Amino acid sequence: MPQMQTNIAKAVLLAAGRGTRMRELTAALPKPMLQVRGKPVLQHIIEGLRDAGLRDFLIVVGWRAEVVREFFGNGSQFGVRIQYTTQIVQDGTGKVVELAQEFAGRDPFILSYGDILVAPQNYPRLCVALADAEAVVSVKRNEDVSKGGAVFVNEKFELTDLREKPKPGEPTSPWYNAGIYAFRPGIFEYVAKLKPSPRGEYELTDAIRDLVFAGQKVQALELTGDWADVRDPEILAQLNADL
Repeated sequence: MPQMQTNIAKAVLLAAGRGTRMRELTAALPKPMLQVRGKPVLQHIIEGLRDAGLRDFLIVVGWRAEVVREFFGNGSQFGVRIQYTTQIVQDGTGKVVELAQEFAGRDPFILSYGDILVAPQNYPRLCVALADAEAVVSVKRNEDVSKGGAVFVNEKFELTDLREKPKPGEPTSPWYNAGIYAFRPGIFEYVAKLKPSPRGEYELTDAIRDLVFAGQKVQALELTGDWADVRDPEILAQLNADL
C-alpha cells in the first residue's frame, strides 16, 4: 500500500459520560475534568496532542457540559481551536463518533476517550502509524481484557479481530484496547451501519471489526511509557500520589 498523507491536525475527545464509578467525585464534574497532578485529565490530553502538532479539537460533551466549555472555551488560551458537540442520548461509542463526521470532513483524526492518560510521545507515533493504514488501535500488554477490549493481531501487528470484554472460555489475547485511535474518514461508513450490541449500545469496536473483516488494514500500536484509564477513585488517588 502506498504511503498516505498523515499530517493529522484534528482530534476528537469523548467527554460526555458522568463516570458513575467515580461516585460522588463526578456529582458536579464530568469525569475528564477530575484533576491529576493539578490539571484536569482532559487538559493533559489536549496539551499532549497540541505538542504533537494537532490544532483543531472537537470535544463531545454531555454530563455537566458547561464545566468543560467554561474551562476550555474556544481553546485559544491553550494554543488550539476547540469546538463542541453534545451527546444527548448515551447510546454508545459508535454513535458518538458519528457526531464527529462534519468536523472531520475528509481529514484523518485522532480519537481519544477523555479519561485515558498516556505518555505524550505516543501521540506522534499514532499519527505516523496511520501512514499506511485505514485505522490505528493503541494497545497495552498485560491489562485485564475482561474489563475492556481484547485485540487480536497477526505477525505484522495488524488487527485480525477485536472482542469487547471476553467472558471466561471465549478466545482471549494479551493485547488490551488502550482507548486511543487514529482514523481516516472511511470509519464513518462503518459506524453508520452499526446495529445495537447485546448491551443495547452502538459500539465503536464493532465498526472497527467490520473494517477489519472488510479487508481494510487496521494497525495495532503498542503504547510506550505510562498509561492509565482513570476509571475509579482508587486509580485517581494513585495517580495523584505518584507525583
